[in-house]
Amino acid sequence: MRVVIVEDDDGVASALTQVLRGRGWTVRRAATAQDSLPLVDDADLVLLDMGLPDRDGLWVCQEVRSRSSVPVVALTARRHEGAVVAALRAGVDDYVTKPYSTDVLLARVDAVLRRTHGATVPVAADAGFEIDVDGRRVRFADGDLVDLTAKECELLRALARTPGEAVTRAALMEEVWDTTWVGASRTLDVHVGSLRAKLGDRAVVETVRGVGYRLAPDGPVAS
Repeated sequence: MRVVIVEDDDGVASALTQVLRGRGWTVRRAATAQDSLPLVDDADLVLLDMGLPDRDGLWVCQEVRSRSSVPVVALTARRHEGAVVAALRAGVDDYVTKPYSTDVLLARVDAVLRRTHGATVPVAADAGFEIDVDGRRVRFADGDLVDLTAKECELLRALARTPGEAVTRAALMEEVWDTTWVGASRTLDVHVGSLRAKLGDRAVVETVRGVGYRLAPDGPVAS
């Protein structure tokens, strides 16, 4: 996955770069509107700040749309309705206001990619698989397919968003089952067990004791 960050704030750009490279994605950054244009032609995703020093982000989006259908997610402090409408009409695929949480941004990015890339969620480049959300299955690099239930698919997607990082039980229950009821967490354990059985040692879900689960980034590990 090749991502272009168009952002003049070095701190914001650095933090975004770290998060996205943690997913195994290739990241390039431009600090101005003009410098961004040569980078977008072979990009899979553009994260676009709307307040750039040389030209407005709306101009960048219009230029991108004149040459490409690459998905564009606007990242901006502009919250008023007119700014949102103008950005959507210029061709952005989603609009995320600052400040934002990393989890929210990644979820919105995944949603955009599902809409624009055949409902396939890419994970870390070295993970060796991708998630077909609509088809409810995992496609491994060797072409093998593993069918999942709807909840197993949502669970794997939540873990794959940040491979190698622990996701709490509460966060998984809230995202996948829309509940924070502690007594229902046995359901999570059952689904993790089922998911592990289907994935085998090609995509390992590791237990983080006292915290939750994580998708191991480097192959089989003890759990």
